[in-house]
Amino acid sequence: MPLEDELREAPAALLRQRCELAEPVAALVARLRRRMPAVVVTSARGSSAHAATFAKHQIERYLGIPVAEAAPVVASVYRRRLRLDGQLFLAISQSGRSDDLIACAAAARESGAVTAALVNDTDSPLAAACEIVLPLGAGPERSVAATKSFVASLGAVLRLVAEWADDSAMRRATERLPERLVQAGELDWSRAAVEPLAAAHSLVTLGRGPTLPIAREAALKLKEVALLHAEAFSGAEFRHGPIALITDGYPVLILPPNDSAAAAGLRRLASELTNMGARVLTTADAGGALPVLEPDHPETDAIRLIQSFYAMLPALARRLGVDPERPRHLRKVTRTE
Repeated sequence: MPLEDELREAPAALLRQRCELAEPVAALVARLRRRMPAVVVTSARGSSAHAATFAKHQIERYLGIPVAEAAPVVASVYRRRLRLDGQLFLAISQSGRSDDLIACAAAARESGAVTAALVNDTDSPLAAACEIVLPLGAGPERSVAATKSFVASLGAVLRLVAEWADDSAMRRATERLPERLVQAGELDWSRAAVEPLAAAHSLVTLGRGPTLPIAREAALKLKEVALLHAEAFSGAEFRHGPIALITDGYPVLILPPNDSAAAAGLRRLASELTNMGARVLTTADAGGALPVLEPDHPETDAIRLIQSFYAMLPALARRLGVDPERPRHLRKVTRTE
């Protein structure tokens, strides 16, 4: 099946990035160092928007530069140009063919921004609209639900940030990531997760720091592949209202990071939600039953979680009587204005 095949192709995509990203990343970083931007603006849709959230965390944490999400409608519908002279505009897309992202990139370039596209289709209109193209190297993606291109987007973000911040630990962890993804894809989350999730009418996914975009991606895939309603929150945000959803047996999927700064709060929340009667599903290193690899680096370890989740997803869809290869009402390329 394409979905399961492409899951296994993600490690190879990250290996290809070693060569394909080296030159354009070096060129982009050299330009950014000549004139350090005061802000980074991202533009993306769907799974790529979650990759942009991952980029926000990395850039803000390791470079101290604030990252804002663009509203493409401002360029595509309202025709308003933002004042981005000298700032970095980063577009992320698998297909590179969403009209509003293209319009947003063109407007940013006209305003004087440094424009870069993290894109799988390097011949796409979005790639042409940007000055620097950062190829994802995922190869053709046949499944409607993006998996390997999302993982490749996260890997490309790490390569960019590691070079820009001159972070040798992140560089080394990124080089180890393909092998760890193979191992993460072989872990069995189905045994602990499929039955509780299949019995749910809706659920919540939680993350923090580098795992917030992972929680958001998991919620999206539960909707589009398993037709199961799920919403994602940060652990902190969940306390500000959504925690009122918790009733006996309500399922909560918690994806904790492995760094001590962000993980402790999620572990406390998991304990509190269990005491409230929630059905908490979390990783073994956080006291749950979902198996995980030994810790390596907080940023790459976040990516291993989505690989394990993806491997479980087809089994959940089949348990619910859903064909994971034919998401309802969806097409591979979504065109939005």
